[in-house]
Parts: sequence; C-alpha cells; structure tokens
Amino acid sequence: MAGVDSTNAVRAAVHSLLRLVRDVGRSSSAGFAGEFKKDCTDLARRVTLLSHLLEEIRDLKVLDTSSFSSAWLPDLTVAVQAAKKLLAVAGSFDRNVSPDGAAMKIEFQFHGVTLKLEKALANLPYDHFDISEEVQEQVDLVRGQLRRARERYSKPLNSTSDEEDLHLAETNTNINDQEAETKVEAASKENLSEGCNQNETVYQLETSKNSSETSSLLDENKKPDAPVIPVDFLCPISLELMRDPVIVSTGQTYERSYIQRWIDCGNTTCPKTQQKLQNVILTPNYVLRSLITQWCINNNMEQPNSLTNRRLKRSDGSFRDVSEDIEAIELLIRNLSSQSIDERRSALTQIRSLSKRSTDNRILLAEAGAIPILVSLLTSEDNITQENAVTSILNLSIYENNKGLIMLANVVPSIVQLLRVGTTETRENAAATLFSLSLANENKIIIGASGAIPELVNLLENGSTRGKKDAATALFNLCIYQGNKGRAVRAGIIPVLLGMLSDSSSCMVDESLTILSILASHQEAKSAIVKASTIPLLIDLTRTGPTRNKENATSILLSLCKRDKDNLDCISRLGAVIPLMELAKNGSERAKRKARSLLEHLQRFQQV
Repeated sequence: MAGVDSTNAVRAAVHSLLRLVRDVGRSSSAGFAGEFKKDCTDLARRVTLLSHLLEEIRDLKVLDTSSFSSAWLPDLTVAVQAAKKLLAVAGSFDRNVSPDGAAMKIEFQFHGVTLKLEKALANLPYDHFDISEEVQEQVDLVRGQLRRARERYSKPLNSTSDEEDLHLAETNTNINDQEAETKVEAASKENLSEGCNQNETVYQLETSKNSSETSSLLDENKKPDAPVIPVDFLCPISLELMRDPVIVSTGQTYERSYIQRWIDCGNTTCPKTQQKLQNVILTPNYVLRSLITQWCINNNMEQPNSLTNRRLKRSDGSFRDVSEDIEAIELLIRNLSSQSIDERRSALTQIRSLSKRSTDNRILLAEAGAIPILVSLLTSEDNITQENAVTSILNLSIYENNKGLIMLANVVPSIVQLLRVGTTETRENAAATLFSLSLANENKIIIGASGAIPELVNLLENGSTRGKKDAATALFNLCIYQGNKGRAVRAGIIPVLLGMLSDSSSCMVDESLTILSILASHQEAKSAIVKASTIPLLIDLTRTGPTRNKENATSILLSLCKRDKDNLDCISRLGAVIPLMELAKNGSERAKRKARSLLEHLQRFQQV
C-alpha cells in the first residue's frame, strides 16, 4: 500500500510540474516586449518543450519511484518556478522607467535560471524511464541551448552571440508555380520518402522564423540612422511594425496574429484598455495598413508585404503593376456571393485555375480577401462548389504566408467535415490541404485536436490510391508531434498500416514503414505492433527490399526492443543478428547507426 501511495505522490508531483510548464507556455502566448524580449521568448520556448518529457514520464504504466529519490524533480520544479517569475518581470522590462542597475540584475537572473534548468536536466536519470528517442534528443537539444545561453550570459553585458534556434528537421517541400494538385502529391511522396531520416530530430511546436524576423527588425531600429517608427504603427502587444492591422470591438488596433492568439488563449478583454470585448470580430484597418506601406516606401524600409499600391514586388526587388489583375480578381470574388449558382461556379473555377498557376496569383487572391469566402463555401451543399473551394484553398496554402490566414479563417472544422462526406476528389484534396497546413508546426497541434486524424485513418484504409497517399502524408506530418501519436493509435492506424505492410500487392509499403517508424516509440503503438506478430516480417525487411525500407524496419525493431527482454529474445531466436550485422557494416548511415544500437542491446541481453 505504501508503494502505491508513493507512486501516486510521484505522479502528482510530475503532473504538478507539467502544469507549471504549461503555465509558462500560456504566459508567453501573448508575446513579450521590451529589452529582454528575445531572452524571454527563448527561455519560455525551452521550458515549454519540456512538456513532452514530463508527459511521457507521467504516462508510464510502471513508475519506478526509486528514480525520484534524487533531487532532480524538486530541482527542476524550482528552476521552472524561477523561470516563470523571471518571465513575469523581464517580459515587459523598460529601461527608461526602471531604476539604475535593474537591467544588469535581470541579466544575472537569466544566467541563474538557465544554470538551474541545465543542472536539473543533467541530473535526470534517463535510464530509469522508457523515454522515446525523439524526446531524449529534444531534451539534449534544450540542454545544449541552455549551456550556450549560460555561456553567453557569463560574457560582458555588451557582448553578442549568434541567434539560437532549435533545429527544424521538417521536410520543407518547395511547391511553387506548377500545378498544385500534382505537385502537392509529388511533394507528399517526397516528404514520406525523406521523412524516415527526419523522425529522429526534434520538431519544435513553434517555428523561430517570426522571432528571427522580429529580432532583425528591432536591430534595424537600434541603428543610429534608422527612422523612428511612429507609435501608432506599432502593435501594442508585440511593439513591432504591424503587417496586418485589425480593429477590435473597443476600437483599438493590433497586429492580427497577436490579437488572435490573445483571444484564442481565452482572454475576453482588450489588452490595451482592459475593456471587455463585446465580440471577437477582427476588422481589417485598411487605412492604417496603407499609411504603414507608404511610410515604409518613404523611409526605404522593408515593407510589410510584397503588394504595395497595386504593385507586386518581384524576386529581384523591382515592382510590376498588377492593377488589372487585382480588378479581375476582385470581380471574381464578388461573383462568389452571386445568387446564381452558375455564376458562383464559374468564378470559383477561375479562382481555382488562377491559384494553381503562380505565387503572384496566390498573393493577390489572399490580399483581395478570397480566403474567408472560400472557407465559407466549403460548407456549401453543392458538391462541385465544395471540390473547387477546397482545391483553391489547397493551392493558396502552398504560399507560406497564406497558411496563417487560412488557419485564422477557421478552416479546419470544415476540412474535417469534407473528409467525412466529400466526393472522392474532395476528400483527397482535403487530406492534401491538411498536409500543406501541417508543415507549420503550431498547426500540427490544432489539426490533431480537431478530429481530423480518425478521418484521415479512414481515408488511408478505404480511399483511392491517391487518397491513401495523401492521407498517409498528412498523418506522417501530424504524428511528428508527440501528442498526435496516441490519437492516431486510438483511431486504429496500426492495423491499417500493418495490413498494408503484409500485403505484397500493396503500393503503400514505403509509406506504412515510414509512419510506423515514428509511431513505434509510442507505448500504445509498440504494444499493438508486437501483438500483431509483426517482428518476423520486420526482420525479413531488414534482409531484402530498398535501402529506405531496411532503415525503417531496423528503426522500428530498435524501438520495439529497447528495454524489452521478450522482444530482444524474439529477434535473437528469429535470426535477426546476421542481417543486422550486414546493415551495420554496409548499410546507409542511418541503418548502420540503428543496427549497431540494436546489436548492442542484444549483446547486453545475452550477457545477463
């Protein structure tokens, strides 16, 4: 009984720490401002990434309480508490209204908190926990970043260091001006084929691209000859030059992405005035956006977007007049609301064609306000309208800057509905759209929580050949995020994948192995794979087949056998040693690494 009480107490302590880590994530969701903005953003991101580690420890079926006899858990709790307090103080620090020496004190506090976190993570007894490779590597990266940050804080205050960003090993499929449907499908295949090399690396939940751009902009403003940005052009939340200013019900203007995030976090007040928001409608402030654009031109500053005064910026920096293009597009968008179904269909067909042709068209369509209208048409009762609308959104999503606009239009619930009830082509393009949107890491969480995964699994099992491949690519991308793996397993993905794997006539063996290789580290998936007696088939795949299949089969076997004597005994009896030795000698670099690791596990097992 005492053992049960001890285990419950440990689980409660880990869960409490997990809540604290998530609190840090929520506190940072509205963004930081002031002199220590980048320091706060980096620290909050690193703390938030520890949630995956704590989730895996909390969810262990058997929890060895002796692993908690050391001080790592209380030390990590104290360190995260200190980080939370520091972020509250430094997140809005203003040197002009703070006493002398306050900035130096905060910098010393960043050094101390970073050191505490680094030491607590170094003392964590990893060998006692069944932590997945992905999470172990994630923690290792965080530790490395903390170490470098500590070293930077140890330098004189006027020293500088390079930008520290978590490495994103996501496949950045470059889809440009070719036909979207064909190119997205080809990109899906490429992502799956190359993805086997990516699943070992950390996939952070938030990209650092925006923070990097912000840092560059702030550095620009610090130059002696840099123009002073008018206060009215700065977002009250981020203190950055606004790119897409919108007005809330209190009359205040904010950058769309920041105020949307504020609202999405459950806040119901205006950040600046603290008045209650009567509604959450965000009205574009076109007048202010025009003024900002003109100010950027007059001051020779990088403009908020590539469209300025009906001129579109080319890659070489020159501009071309697109007035006629804009007028034609605006007419098409107006016709989308026509009472005539034929007129609506015609306009939508033309928009689908335009969005397929070029990046310029994707920019102009988004700027003209096509995205919210297209999203509203996804719920049309007309199948042709649904099909053309979802394909147009798919095409528009190829342009990176449109992904955020599409997500802000609340597209995901309608896409999920189309996966359930759409025509064959509509379902295929709905899956491809989710794949495209999920390339942005934060969207993996939103899409995973939307109910999309069970529908994608259904398409993977019962769809057309193209539909299966689109579903497989979307599922692969979504399952890179640890939290979506359990959703996929509970949706029944393992039997579907194993069926494809054992079917010699299936054209989905590559896709099946690739997805299984990232799921095998999840305990539920591991149990399902072993229960289906898949190990003999995986051993056969290490002997024969393409290099990629050998890599993934070995990776899956390694995940199944880690800290599992029964599975190690099984692969030993089934003669896995010979093909593993061959791979360790002559395989690809990844296959060599996986095979050697598995052989080491076997050797230790046989010595026991």
